[in-house]
Amino acid sequence: MAQRVAIPDGGSKKTSRVRVAVRLRPYMGKQDEKDEGPCVRGLDSQNLEIINWRNATETVKYHFDVFHGEQTTQQEVFLSSVKPILPHILKGQNASVFAYGPTGAGKTHTMLGGSDEPGVIPRAVREVFNLVKAVDVEEGWDYSIGMSYLEIYNEKVLDLLSPSSHDLPIREDKDKNILIPGLTHTTISSFSDFDKHFVPASLNRTTASTKLNQRSSRSHAILLIKVVRTRRALPHRQQIGKLYLVDLAGSEDNRRTGNQGIRLKESGAINLSLFTLSKVVDSLNSGTAVRVPYRDSKLTRLLQDSLGGSAHSVMITNIAPEYKYYFDTFTALNFAAKSKLIVNKPFTRETVAVLPGESRVKRVREDHETGGSGTEPQKKRQKEDKKTEQDGSSPSAHLHSLSEPSVMDRLIALEKLMMSCQDKDRLNVLKDVAQSRKEIQELKEKQKQFENKARLLSRLAEEKSEPSFKNNMAPLQRKQATTTKAIKQQAVVQPLQVSQLQPLQQLTVVKKQSVCVKKKEKQLSDQVEPPDGKENIMQKSWESQLDKSVLEQSRQKILQVLNSGCLKELKGLQQIGDKKAKLILGWREIHGHFTKVEDLIKVEGMTEKRFTTFMKANILSAMGK
Repeated sequence: MAQRVAIPDGGSKKTSRVRVAVRLRPYMGKQDEKDEGPCVRGLDSQNLEIINWRNATETVKYHFDVFHGEQTTQQEVFLSSVKPILPHILKGQNASVFAYGPTGAGKTHTMLGGSDEPGVIPRAVREVFNLVKAVDVEEGWDYSIGMSYLEIYNEKVLDLLSPSSHDLPIREDKDKNILIPGLTHTTISSFSDFDKHFVPASLNRTTASTKLNQRSSRSHAILLIKVVRTRRALPHRQQIGKLYLVDLAGSEDNRRTGNQGIRLKESGAINLSLFTLSKVVDSLNSGTAVRVPYRDSKLTRLLQDSLGGSAHSVMITNIAPEYKYYFDTFTALNFAAKSKLIVNKPFTRETVAVLPGESRVKRVREDHETGGSGTEPQKKRQKEDKKTEQDGSSPSAHLHSLSEPSVMDRLIALEKLMMSCQDKDRLNVLKDVAQSRKEIQELKEKQKQFENKARLLSRLAEEKSEPSFKNNMAPLQRKQATTTKAIKQQAVVQPLQVSQLQPLQQLTVVKKQSVCVKKKEKQLSDQVEPPDGKENIMQKSWESQLDKSVLEQSRQKILQVLNSGCLKELKGLQQIGDKKAKLILGWREIHGHFTKVEDLIKVEGMTEKRFTTFMKANILSAMGK
């Protein structure tokens, strides 16, 4: 029996953005008859420009992670774009590399290559074997590597390692992993063993000739390399890393390819799946989409882990320089620009062997934590007891022994050690766990103290504000004396008599009536900015009432969201909308991470006053939660 547990990544990066590389292939044969030259050109290793189709005198510029020019070799593409993500597979994480672009742009050449210059797929598999060989034997892990190869042809999943198979279904297990029941999985021990299975399977892929490409791919091909590493010592922990190598079929314009009959049906299925892929990218970038349409196509269903999932993803966009490919190139560049904003969340999943009877230990532990209350746990316990009695076991003695606190605590401690401890100093681990629990209790007590202080401050503020409120209400009490018209006439006539006979008393009357005037002067003075930096002192007064540790923790959380949050998480902050979140992502893409929270002022449209209101709103909302 096995149990799946999630292991957090040891690195500081909890999210991984989809890396996008653009590769420009050279001219095929002669240049254009009109000698117009290329429609796109590279500026440096990350930037390129394409002619604006609305105005030929202007160009549209793009910025990507890597730009590969016409003279770039297969090895340079592999070393700069693909090799950095391969070590994650040995740690139980997923990675994916897929080639995108119009038909005839060189996707299959990039992924497969030839005998002289092998492409991404053979180089990546060879590198995986080299990484496994370089692992130190003393670490105590055993590695096994397997492969599966399939194609999506006319929305049918076909097994290339078993050509006689029919359309295979796509399923999802309880851990949200995509599975294909019936797909052939072959264990390989060396690169020559891989080549022996891969080359014949590649010949089974559906290809055909069109006007734009003599050997056009009519299906999406996906190669899956699975690396399983198992711990030799007990418990036998097992981590599974998957590498998806995807060669997508290119989008086609049937007016230029001349497709008819079967070819027309194939191009329709290809374009439909690529259109669904673009809808998935748009939904992920919007941040407000209720549903991401992964299930609308089998291609997006299989790429669910690569786009917005838990994989380290690299997309290689292939483009062509000829003018007849202009609109295909322009569309591919726009799709690549949107794809680089997608953020994945890689993590390690491992399987741990569960000893016989451990499920009973887990159930007793849950009862101990919940205090044995509730009707549902009792019903589950009765069902389990009936099952054990039917099996002929003696649960009474077993439960009697487990009911003792000392035995139960020992079993729980052993289970925690088996699940999480990897070092020999297990006592130190238990001490650390106990110390962390004490720290959590201390933090809870401090939080209660801070809440009590905040309540006292609010009460004091209310008490201070009460006399001013009463004084302001005093002039309004004259309304009670205005029940008769005669009194109103007297109140109007008396100041006129005083102004004629006693001018000195007129000043006293004016002073009494200036209470409302004083209030208006106070409101106007509040709106005017105080000189000599007094505004900053007033704004920071709320920070002085908070504890420094709580304030620092809130600032660190805000900084973490600014550095690693996706568009949806940034919009979750107070005072941050869709436009401001996109500006933060663009600033982070160009300048890197925020070193401190105050760097947010450097973002376009963020003033010091907006920054202070942003910090106050987010810190107070976090304390309110």
